[in-house]
Amino acid sequence: MNQRQAPNEEDAKAATKVRRSVTHLARRLRGLRSDHGISGSKLAILGWLFRADTPMTATDLARLERLQPQSLTRIIAELEEQRLIRRTPDEADRRQILIEITQAGRDLLVVDAYRQNQWLMETMAATMTRAEREILSIAADLLDKLASEPVAPIQASEPDGTS
Repeated sequence: MNQRQAPNEEDAKAATKVRRSVTHLARRLRGLRSDHGISGSKLAILGWLFRADTPMTATDLARLERLQPQSLTRIIAELEEQRLIRRTPDEADRRQILIEITQAGRDLLVVDAYRQNQWLMETMAATMTRAEREILSIAADLLDKLASEPVAPIQASEPDGTS
């Protein structure tokens, strides 16, 4: 049973520490991306389609990215123009358009992730014990759990000055 407690000062420090670490790691990984000129937003859409391995609607993708479907219109059009996705009418409901990743889109994601994964794997092996790598794997699952939680309204309060 998961009992929720009000956050305290220790939680605030931990939250700041996690946010800073995730931001720093994200910057480092972005620096290792291939020079393909595809934005993070486009890569995120390609990633959802790749992992789903089944066509999705713009509404599905917008929900996953927590965006309005209209916000994806330009991204989807540009991905299609670059032949990284394909749009086709849904056979069951001709009003719906299904979006799927193309082989070119898959290839781009694989190449993009390769350098990042290589750096992570080599750096983790060189700087961490097996136990630390296992803890980091568990922490990744916990970060995914946090990221999947809906965003609740934040209560107005004074910032604590940490950045």
